[in-house]
Amino acid sequence: QVQLVESGGGLVQPGGSLRLSCAASGFTFDYYHIAWFRQAPGKEREEVSCITCSDGSTNYADSVKGRFTISRDNAKNTVYLQMNSLKPEDTAVYYCAADGGTPQAKCSMWGGLYEYWGLGTQVTVSS
Repeated sequence: QVQLVESGGGLVQPGGSLRLSCAASGFTFDYYHIAWFRQAPGKEREEVSCITCSDGSTNYADSVKGRFTISRDNAKNTVYLQMNSLKPEDTAVYYCAADGGTPQAKCSMWGGLYEYWGLGTQVTVSS
């Protein structure tokens, strides 16, 4: 069955770094765009970043641009989110998601297109 499993979350001080991983199985990973979303307590889910399956092009929310880097390793069916210069406002549950609807297009930051979702990993940025 389809699985997306996030890992790498935890507690980190402001200014610190974490690397999240999203391990995928049960579908043809190479043909799926992968994205990261996050949801903080009492707030709506927001997009963080996405990576296109065909050419590896990326997109970022303005709030994380220059601090976060998304990458994928198709040989390992895994997507990573390197998060640097973390801020307290980055505190949230981080989810990865997969979209296989239009592999030839660029990835989208709209959550409604993503058909598979992981259960999330908690990231807490606090001193």
